[in-house]
Amino acid sequence: MKTMTTMEPKKKETDKRDNGAQNKQEDQGVIRLPGGLLGFEKAKEYVVLGCPEEAPFLRLQMNDEPKLTFLAIEPSQAVEDYQPDLSEEDTRFLALEKPEDALLFNIVTLHRDGTATVNLKGPIVVNRRTLIGRQIIPLNSSEYSLQHALVSSNPSPKLCA
Repeated sequence: MKTMTTMEPKKKETDKRDNGAQNKQEDQGVIRLPGGLLGFEKAKEYVVLGCPEEAPFLRLQMNDEPKLTFLAIEPSQAVEDYQPDLSEEDTRFLALEKPEDALLFNIVTLHRDGTATVNLKGPIVVNRRTLIGRQIIPLNSSEYSLQHALVSSNPSPKLCA
């Protein structure tokens, strides 16, 4: 059982001139989630996109369907001391040799009333060397919220065109 700390993900900036439309990305930089995401098990490949106007938010864009994207955040931007405990099975599956090998992302939900929450119970853990990832339920998930309120001076992200 390992505790993972957060690390800054490598981001690919979007080109505003293409109005946010992305062609299918090359294999380099594609995150592979063999089990998919909960509720989206068939989508196995994602690209992490970001732009300065959306910081600290990122987008996890489906590689096969670029119009489908999840808003995500690096967990240290949402909560201090976020350290999900991974099971031995998850650690082996992801081939994590040390905590620094892991990138962590959490899915953000934008609500109709303008508030935003982040799922801390189901982080996406990616091996930064292999780009293989898995959405996990940490062994210490009872310590975290499924809808942790995001509090910011800029409550909702300004999305890049």
